[in-house]
Amino acid sequence: NLINNVKIENVIFNNGTYNELEINFINTLEKQGVKYFNNLKYLNVNENYMYFLNNNLYDNENDNSLVLYFKINDYKFLFMGDAGVNVENDLIKKYNLKNIDVLKVGHHGSKISSGKNFIDVIKPKYSIISVGKNNIYNHPNEEVLNNLSNSLIFRTDINGSVMFKIDNGLLNISNYEP
Repeated sequence: NLINNVKIENVIFNNGTYNELEINFINTLEKQGVKYFNNLKYLNVNENYMYFLNNNLYDNENDNSLVLYFKINDYKFLFMGDAGVNVENDLIKKYNLKNIDVLKVGHHGSKISSGKNFIDVIKPKYSIISVGKNNIYNHPNEEVLNNLSNSLIFRTDINGSVMFKIDNGLLNISNYEP
């Protein structure tokens, strides 16, 4: 539905083999002439580089999620996809991810993500948890919320959509309540 109603130029897949749903999606992309990629190391968007940090292959789809890091005007952003604690541990061993300004919390704030050790290392100022109201999984997990207690937390179930905008070198945050 999305590809038939929105102009899409490129699609980036996470690491690993393609599942049946992805193969069907790729067939649709090819029919529409849309380019697709996986295993990217970085992406240049108007001279701002987005780095794909999760280059390992894990035994589950969530841990193979894309993990994006980018820096704009000295603000550091880290988007964790659905990656869990195993990926977090590997990332802090491999990269210098200290003092992250904006963290998109992994796996909707479930108990398999945002481990205390990881959060203590990256020290996010702002944390965004993408989660539906009254979801059947009871996300976000209380322990994850405790781990994030030193950051300002935005939850889409409470705060609605959240927009971070850099204007004249300053990070502005606004939300649109549901």
